[in-house]
Amino acid sequence: MEEMKSEVLRPLVCTRGIIVFPSQEVIIDVGRSKSIKAVEEAQEHFEGKVILSAQKDVTVDDPNDQQMFHVGTLCNIVHIRRMDGYIRVKFRGLKRVALHSILDENTMLSAHVSIIEDVKQDEKEEIALVRKIAKQLEELDVLGQHLPKEVINELANGVSAGQLSDQIAQILPISLDQRQRLLETAAINDRLLMILEEMESEKELSAIEERINEKVKTRIEDSQKEYYLREKMRAIKEELGDVPEHDSDVDAMRKMIEENPYPQHIKEKAKEELQRYELLPAASGESGVIKSYLDWLLKLPWWQKSQDNENLSEAASILDEDHYGLEKVKERILEYLAVKQMTNSLRAPILCLVGPPGVGKTSLSKSVARALGRAFVKISLGGVKDESEIRGHRRTYLGALPGRFIQGMKKAGTINPVFLIDEIDKMASDYKGDPASAMLEVLDPEQNALFSDHYLEEPYDLSNVLFIATANYLENIPNALRDRLEIIELSSYTELEKCNIAMKHLVPKQLKENGLKASQMKIDEEMILYLIRYYTRESGVRQLERVIATLCRKSVLLILKEGKRSVKISKKLIQSWLGHEKFEYGKRELKDQVGTVTGLAYTSFGGDVLQIEVNYFEGSGKLVLTGQLGDVMKESATIAYDYVKANAKQFQIPSTLFEKHDVHIHVPDGAVPKDGPSAGITLTTALVSALSNRAVSADLAMTGEVTLRGNVLPIGGLKEKSMAAHRCGISTIIIPKANMKDMDEIPETVKKSVKFIPVEHVSQVLHTALGK
Repeated sequence: MEEMKSEVLRPLVCTRGIIVFPSQEVIIDVGRSKSIKAVEEAQEHFEGKVILSAQKDVTVDDPNDQQMFHVGTLCNIVHIRRMDGYIRVKFRGLKRVALHSILDENTMLSAHVSIIEDVKQDEKEEIALVRKIAKQLEELDVLGQHLPKEVINELANGVSAGQLSDQIAQILPISLDQRQRLLETAAINDRLLMILEEMESEKELSAIEERINEKVKTRIEDSQKEYYLREKMRAIKEELGDVPEHDSDVDAMRKMIEENPYPQHIKEKAKEELQRYELLPAASGESGVIKSYLDWLLKLPWWQKSQDNENLSEAASILDEDHYGLEKVKERILEYLAVKQMTNSLRAPILCLVGPPGVGKTSLSKSVARALGRAFVKISLGGVKDESEIRGHRRTYLGALPGRFIQGMKKAGTINPVFLIDEIDKMASDYKGDPASAMLEVLDPEQNALFSDHYLEEPYDLSNVLFIATANYLENIPNALRDRLEIIELSSYTELEKCNIAMKHLVPKQLKENGLKASQMKIDEEMILYLIRYYTRESGVRQLERVIATLCRKSVLLILKEGKRSVKISKKLIQSWLGHEKFEYGKRELKDQVGTVTGLAYTSFGGDVLQIEVNYFEGSGKLVLTGQLGDVMKESATIAYDYVKANAKQFQIPSTLFEKHDVHIHVPDGAVPKDGPSAGITLTTALVSALSNRAVSADLAMTGEVTLRGNVLPIGGLKEKSMAAHRCGISTIIIPKANMKDMDEIPETVKKSVKFIPVEHVSQVLHTALGK
């Protein structure tokens, strides 16, 4: 080979991702036209000598001077084989060369190059490096397998360190840039040192790979072992005649446990139960119990949460759209939303809506769920006596199930639904336990984050649930339970409110349900008021809705039967369809009477008026009570009788009258049970009126409890009672002075037409009712 100490011109082949070292033979498929031309030119005019240099970016099709490395290899063309569209060339590396300038002649590349000779350095260091590399070669099987035997023999003789470095550089698993650095390094010791570093790095990587391979192998062996055992167990079960679906259930449940983000303690519990289930025959009774338990455990919502609607204006408009009035409740719900939005986390309050039937407690709860954008669940506790209805049954019992709250959570599918607990005041207790006491854990915000259900046996978080309870009577809710509730009282609707509810909600709803258009049945406010006064007597609007539904059905029949285009509801039509008036609006005593006083009562249907009658006749001094009076009312009658007896002289009643006469107190509508602590002053006035033969004004009603000393005590339900008096046309009401604080709740229409007289002592009542 001619010397190339000075620059000479040689054809140039640019390679993609391949670097050829001296003494290396390599076969390359040459396809680019410039590269093919360079090979042919070298074969014809340069004795088969050609320069191979790598391009920096393998994606470039036609690299220029800046895109190529400027140190390459002078190679000899050993053999050429022409293929379809390319040539396959075998090159042998000869020497390192420096590319001083690259010429692009359009048809081929050429370069002015000069030889780079190996530079010998410290001989002892070279020997040490070679020995070190030899030792590494023994440890690195990858290099030993690819290194030619002759090179290993030369290494054993301790010769050709430069050739050794180039041979190892060919097979080291390193990047293109690292190979180029080795090619550009002329100093043999430096090159050997670089190779040693790469071998050390490869050794570390090999150790890591070995550890990874061991882990993978172990896992594969474990899974294969598990698979083998499961298949064997499946075969045994099939031989025994067990149902094969048992295994598919196991696989499905195992997949569910692994793929879903259950709490860790639930995953562990489920896996434990699944192992037991897997080992049991499919036909065994316990297998069904465990399967049922796993279904409950895995299908309950543990992490699923719905997004609350945080648009306060939208929530307010939804509540207004569904309900007329009820401002206190709506305001409380909006407060909850606002605080939650401000703090981003809030324990849900336990609201309790208390009020008579039909005032919208249940439907309001549904509207709250709609306004919040949450799922809605309802359970009714009316008549529930068994504690297991709340806490669930133990799994050991036949037909065991979780309690109603866990059942409701599964139905909701989220951990933050609106949960309506209906009729919480109607729970009872017997030998099966006290469900009201079990409710304490559910409704206590400090405890319900870890609610314990006997069936689940794992704590369940109820703290995200918005509980809304409903009750008719606050007094029937146990004190311990009432302490955990935020009480919101819903009173009876006034006539005006009922009229608005009917026109805005009930009439459109019933028209739609009966397939009528607004133009086909016309009913105005006057007719609605007529229905309210003479065909319904209730605190809510349920009966009113039923009456409107009846009118709608009869209108549909009239339209279809007689071909009428529309029906206008009139009094005559109402009486024809619904019969005579069911109630007497404004019913009261028409004239002043002796021994008859109008009292005011608060019933489950709201306020009502009742007449208390007293008569006396010859006898042995007994007190007779009739009219289905409850214990509290009987006590009130006894107190009133004893008070009048003690103060007979003051009321100008002969003391001998009590010894020789029986006194009979009767409250009409004898078939209707009556009870309550607010008839004391009414009973006292009726007794004094009858025994002193003085008439009581028919235009007067009264409510209040009385003590043995004649003090008048406050009562409840003043709004409902005053509305009942107003409805009956009574113009004056005597009330306890302590109830003046409740006057703000009374509608303005009632205040304008009724005079309220506050009293502290029964003498003031008698002075007003009977005169001096």
